[in-house]
Amino acid sequence: MRRLLLASALALLACAATPAQAPTAPYLFIQLSDPQFGMFTADRDFVQETANFEFAVAAVNRLKPDFIVITGDLVNRPGDAAQMDEFDRIRARIDPAIAVYEMPGNHDVENVPTPESLAAYTARYGRDRYVFRHRNLVGIVLNSSLIHSPDRAPDAYEAQLAWLRTELDAARASGAPHIVIFQHHPWFIEKADEPDEYFNLPLMRRTPLLALFREAGVRTLVSGHFHRNAVTTDAGFEAVTTGAVGMPLGGSRSGLRVFRVTDEAITHRYLEFGDVPNAIDPANAL
Repeated sequence: MRRLLLASALALLACAATPAQAPTAPYLFIQLSDPQFGMFTADRDFVQETANFEFAVAAVNRLKPDFIVITGDLVNRPGDAAQMDEFDRIRARIDPAIAVYEMPGNHDVENVPTPESLAAYTARYGRDRYVFRHRNLVGIVLNSSLIHSPDRAPDAYEAQLAWLRTELDAARASGAPHIVIFQHHPWFIEKADEPDEYFNLPLMRRTPLLALFREAGVRTLVSGHFHRNAVTTDAGFEAVTTGAVGMPLGGSRSGLRVFRVTDEAITHRYLEFGDVPNAIDPANAL
């Protein structure tokens, strides 16, 4: 009996000596999407895109988020050296203390990617799929053009799919409060089972991948491509589609999206360029 009581007391002392997991302080990240140099004038120049992206980068440097994501369509014409050089020139002005996670859009690797277009992108910008971890968040970055149109690069599509399954398992096992999928194309605009159209991913590939995400505990999907805003909740996901830094469509205006992350939730707000404040305190709700 004494041994049992002693063991119980030691166990209680061990539990008391183990500090509780400290809550993560709220922090911000910013999404920039579709700078798409050349779109305003159908590739004659990129004067307006330069002005917009310079404004966005200045806002990022002023707001000082923990990181930013650039969700594809860096340029308008795939492989255009001048457009890519201008994107790179302005991107280099981002404060080096702020991590930058960019990814390809269909205008970066072509609507139907090929091994050659994928190789050209990765030679210049690095990986077209990867995972990053920041405090309480695991970000899984995908090349959504391969999911949309894998016909000319089937091996790359299958490799990404196998990699994704492994990374989802690892993210779930990590116990991270937030697993977020970042990519260019929206999974859906309004409903998870909506019909195929230009701006979403084909239902035949969308449905099984959403099932994988749900099983892994993913709740947030972040994308661009639509050149306007669409935020919807369906099938257990919040699908956040963000308007363009570059040329807007559908009566929207150019801007950026600010996300606030706590252990409990991810909240966000789209800010048109004219509404971007001088500062945002992550301690306060957006």
